[in-house]
Amino acid sequence: MLNPIEISELSEIDVTKLKGVGAKKASALRTFEIESLFDLLTHYPRRYIDRTRQAQIVDMVEGEEASILVTVDKTETRRIRGGKVMVTSTVSDETGRLKLTFFNQRWRANQLSEGRQAVIYGKIDFYRGQRQMTNPVVDLVGDKTGRIIPVYPQSEKSGLNSWDVSEWVAETLRRTLPPKGRGFKDPLPEHLLSEYELISRDKALAGIHQPENMGEVVSSRKRLVFDELFRMQLALVLRKRAIERTELGVQHVTDGPLVKQFHANMPFELTGAQQRVVKEIGRGLASSIPMNRLLQGDVGAGKTIVAVSAMLAAVDGGHQAALMAPTEVLAAQHYSSISKLLDGLTVDDPGSLFSDRPLRVELLTNRTTGAARKELLTALQDGAIDIVVGTHALIQESVNFSSLGLAVIDEQHRFGVEQRSALRENSGSDATPDMLVMTATPIPRTAAMTVYGDLDVSILDELPPGRTPIVTHWVNAPGNIDAPGDLISSDELQQMWQGVRSAVEQGRQVYVVCPLIDVSDKLDVASAEVTMEHLAENQLQGLEVGLLHGRLHAEDKDATMAAFSAGELDVLVATTVIEVGVDVPNATVMVILDADRFGIAQLHQLRGRVGRGAHASECWLVAETTTPDSEARMQALVNSTDGFELAEVDLDLRGEGTILGERQKGRNDLKLASLRRDRNTVVQARNAAIQLVDADPGLEVHEALASELESFLDPEDAEFLLKS
Repeated sequence: MLNPIEISELSEIDVTKLKGVGAKKASALRTFEIESLFDLLTHYPRRYIDRTRQAQIVDMVEGEEASILVTVDKTETRRIRGGKVMVTSTVSDETGRLKLTFFNQRWRANQLSEGRQAVIYGKIDFYRGQRQMTNPVVDLVGDKTGRIIPVYPQSEKSGLNSWDVSEWVAETLRRTLPPKGRGFKDPLPEHLLSEYELISRDKALAGIHQPENMGEVVSSRKRLVFDELFRMQLALVLRKRAIERTELGVQHVTDGPLVKQFHANMPFELTGAQQRVVKEIGRGLASSIPMNRLLQGDVGAGKTIVAVSAMLAAVDGGHQAALMAPTEVLAAQHYSSISKLLDGLTVDDPGSLFSDRPLRVELLTNRTTGAARKELLTALQDGAIDIVVGTHALIQESVNFSSLGLAVIDEQHRFGVEQRSALRENSGSDATPDMLVMTATPIPRTAAMTVYGDLDVSILDELPPGRTPIVTHWVNAPGNIDAPGDLISSDELQQMWQGVRSAVEQGRQVYVVCPLIDVSDKLDVASAEVTMEHLAENQLQGLEVGLLHGRLHAEDKDATMAAFSAGELDVLVATTVIEVGVDVPNATVMVILDADRFGIAQLHQLRGRVGRGAHASECWLVAETTTPDSEARMQALVNSTDGFELAEVDLDLRGEGTILGERQKGRNDLKLASLRRDRNTVVQARNAAIQLVDADPGLEVHEALASELESFLDPEDAEFLLKS
């Protein structure tokens, strides 16, 4: 008896081996990243037409959207004013006729040739008593007689149609599934199939592509989604356990004199969340296993205090600590705040006349040059610097530590895996430094399990007392400044600018945020430079207005920020360069122009620049929304200041694209699974992966699973995860 097929075998078979896949079709398939039979089988239908419940033309209601299966009766093309083309097509089913109209889409004439079957989706209206649709979505499905018709993503312009894909998938399934084929090897152990009520892989692949009923689609999708998420979680858990097995960590003293003195000197009590997270991190630091932990905290939750406490634990044990930030602005801000927090602390130094010396904190960026840089690098290598704050300059080859015990990385999404690991390589010790990754962008729990699945997670979900809530307003109006009256055209906008002036009269300061630096011909959005000139001459006349954006020279940026921090500027017009790292407690009002150009997470980050002092604060979102999603984003920000709640809303509205935007090495894409729709399955897959790996660390008992996972990983990753 022949062995079942491993799904990875299909990756070795080119899709051009299938009948009818010539050069043109192969090129069209490549636009969907389909090159092998594996790619083809995992190119899943985007929807299904259930003929048993199919709408008919006679039932269609004006103003409502509908999806119907029709046959093309006649298609015509004619020129209209302006040299444009209009294509009209008459289609029908057994209950009536429908007219389709397409503007400036000449290729529709070839697509909708007489006799073809298509699924039409769009809004119905009536013209001269006849039902019609304008520019509907068209899916060509061929002469399908089954009860359930799969509709695949297709590209009409390149000639790739749903029925082509359907035929090629059918041929592949005929050759692979019984009775003619060997069937697929199922790598999932029986206990998982039983525990999570999953069907076999053979049934799932047949049911997702050729279902007899919609119930088969549901059970097939459930199995294939679990496969995708389980493979991903398995790789992450294997990575985590392999590091724990193979790397020696630094065992820190978490209750040393520096840590005790730091906490004793603080003029306020830590929040309950801070106390809990300090203990969680402390357990990781005290372990001989290298700590790899993600610290999530909303804007203003006090992550810096927690990170400093951890860094002092490293210094207490005779080691060094480093904090790496994504920008010079943020690095300088961290350096300033940490230096103030640690002012007056001393460390033991037997070589010193007084047996101790001041704790030394330094800043290293690409602006540190010449003799100052040389002296700093020498002091780092000699151990004279206890804590260094910097940018990516910290991971350059010339930077070597005496004994790096802890690396703190802020805003991890700005760094790749290679950069994260580079700090380890020049640590000056055989031991692996502990790693604490901080982010002020709250991530939904299921997404954190996926993006940061190889890290432990600590969450600061409580704001310190005294942080004043930020009241958010949404003004549904354009944020552009193309015409002189554009920013003062409505009562709400006038109220907003009056609020800005009122805040300045009370001694407060204001941010005005714009999406671009200069005017764009392509995007009708506010420009920082033109907006500053406009406001200074109109709404904010008489006030001191400054400008901050990424193209300014570093000296000019520093001077502008220093002037704003010192209260010399009333209003700072800026781009998103102020998103992180800018801390001016006296700034209590933020105006964000063209707010619909930003995502929820970025708007929440920007809003967090105000409300940092004792005074009541406001954020004004100026956005002319054109879609239900953009309106929902604005309303969500008005309704909530909870970053974790907003992260869930963002996941629902935009999906996981923004969260999985930067691919991690060795991670396969999710083709069917969705972190939004499949939240429960993410948790199930995570739990299943932990249980299986802890029982069988090298997957020696689960050879089929190891073999399949290996085919999804880079060779180096596979060697590390499965052989270490």
